[in-house]
This record gives sequence, C-alpha cells and structure tokens, in this order.
Amino acid sequence: MKQSRFTETQIVNILKEADAGMKVEDICRKHGMSSATYYKWKSKYGGMDASELRRMKELEDENTKLIFGSVLADSDTRAIRLIISESIGSIAEWGSGQSHRMPM
Repeated sequence: MKQSRFTETQIVNILKEADAGMKVEDICRKHGMSSATYYKWKSKYGGMDASELRRMKELEDENTKLIFGSVLADSDTRAIRLIISESIGSIAEWGSGQSHRMPM
C-alpha cells in the first residue's frame, strides 16, 4: 500500500480547517492535494478527534495481527495434515508385506 505524505493526525487537522470555514479548494491548494483526496479523507476521518483516531489505529493494527495469525494457523494446520498423511502412507507401505531390504 502506498504511504501517505500526511500522518493521520495531520489529515484530521487539515479536515478541521474546512470545519473552521476555509474553502475546500483553498485547503487543497495550500496542502498540494486533490479535492478527491480531501473527500476521501473526509469520509474516513471526518468528525474524529485525536483519541478516536488513536483508537481506530489500534483496532486496525489488532485486526491485521489477527488476520496474520489466522493465516499462520491455517498454514500450520495444512503442514501438519501433510505430515500426517505422508506418515500414514509410509506406515501402510510397511504393513503391506513388501520386502524393505536394500537391493544389492
């Protein structure tokens, strides 16, 4: 994911400029950004203060960790199943009555 030039705190402060009465086009020009970016930020961060922003970031980080942990657990489960199936296959070969001597 592309990293923003602005921190989330800066974004909230930029949005507050519009709440203070500054025109969106002036805000965008001042900060060198498009109006599309402004409205995208407004839909995501509009009305948030610093503590709400911090809480949202904590929840996003926790969600990422949970998703990553789930992926790891799933891959561990698949690896264990593969090992067990290979072990069962080799046990079945030993019980088949075939000679397991090395050829000379």
